[in-house]
Amino acid sequence: MQEDISNKKKQQKPVEKEMSFWEHLEELRGHIIRSVAAILVLSIIAFVNKKIIFDYVILAPKDPHFITNRFFCKVGELLSLDGLCMSDFNLLLQNINMSGQFMMHIYISIVSGLVVAAPYILWEFWRFVKPALHSKEQKYSRGAVLASSGLFITGVLFSYYIIVPLTINFFGSYQISESVVNQINLNSYISTIVSVTLATGLVFELPILVYFLTKIGILTPAFMKKSRKYMLIIVLTIAAIITPPDVFSQILVSFPLLLLYEVSIWISGRVYRNKQAELAG
Repeated sequence: MQEDISNKKKQQKPVEKEMSFWEHLEELRGHIIRSVAAILVLSIIAFVNKKIIFDYVILAPKDPHFITNRFFCKVGELLSLDGLCMSDFNLLLQNINMSGQFMMHIYISIVSGLVVAAPYILWEFWRFVKPALHSKEQKYSRGAVLASSGLFITGVLFSYYIIVPLTINFFGSYQISESVVNQINLNSYISTIVSVTLATGLVFELPILVYFLTKIGILTPAFMKKSRKYMLIIVLTIAAIITPPDVFSQILVSFPLLLLYEVSIWISGRVYRNKQAELAG
């Protein structure tokens, strides 16, 4: 009797219908629309709060009173490194286009909306691929969404508070001759901040990228260990370009990136060992 009841329940349970290509496309369209709507709403909020976005965020790193610049100045005094302190540094920005400031206002509002909405966009992407995953894969992918969001935000903050002030200080004060005065274009200043910040945010996604590349067999921990010396040269070169010519600044920028690479090697090794165990079993 109990077996008959259980069989009836199984029969009554709806069977999930496989979606067609156009149904998948319609589903994807919904996720894209919601993601774009989130970016649009956050961009409008950023556009309305112009003073906060520009005076307290975008233009703040060039101010000697910026928290990181004050920290660098104190460290410079302790270590007798004049290049770290920008107390006498006055970066002048100029706009030479009639609509330049208005267009820059729109551009920064969109970028701000995109950066703040990034975790939500990743979550929408995860919701789209979730039905195609097994229960175990769903568990791991949910963690990957949280990890990728956290890594991206960490990279953006690291760039904004460490790399950007050092870059502005170095390039803004660099002179080939005392007869040449730096009067930086607004577009050049903001493009530098945005490109450096977004690029660093993407670089911090390296562990996630390594995880998936190792998972599908493209990358191995042995290859990453072999390439460690090349990565060291690349990171030190980048740090030498964007920082003042002192060891402290280069270490400050290089250490987190090298640590990130070492973490990626550990992740690759763990994924590789799990794959080998599954194949052996």
